[in-house]
Amino acid sequence: MFIAIPSFTLLYMMDEVIDPSITIKAIGHQWYWSYEYSDYVDSDDEALVYDSYMTQEEDLSKGEFRLLEVDNRIVLPVNTNVRVICTSADVLHSFAIPSLGVKIDCVPGRLNQIGFNIKREGTFYGQCSELCGVNHGFMPIVVDVVPLEHYMA
Repeated sequence: MFIAIPSFTLLYMMDEVIDPSITIKAIGHQWYWSYEYSDYVDSDDEALVYDSYMTQEEDLSKGEFRLLEVDNRIVLPVNTNVRVICTSADVLHSFAIPSLGVKIDCVPGRLNQIGFNIKREGTFYGQCSELCGVNHGFMPIVVDVVPLEHYMA
């Protein structure tokens, strides 16, 4: 009882999601990510949706990281509550960005969510951390965190 009661309290507090300002849906595919900014719609009431593939080695610019760079990054504002809803289109994936303390499993037919608030600007790298197939090491995730003014522009 001395261990159980504080543990249940901490588990409840960890799972509580603060009202997010931005919601992103991350969909894992073999072997790329799709992102959907459902808070932003165009004139046809369509959400902002794009795919993110790993940049091939011959297409890298000087200073970019091999096997970690993508063609379309996630862009988020600093000091904003963000919720990521994660699912998969085919097999188990895992959306992981270690430097942000974010790791969530993406399961086909199920929605999992995680909330976080990034306190500093920068570029953060992650990968799929689930053995999802032969090319699972080629599913990088890149998050650019920018000031709110740049994000709105």
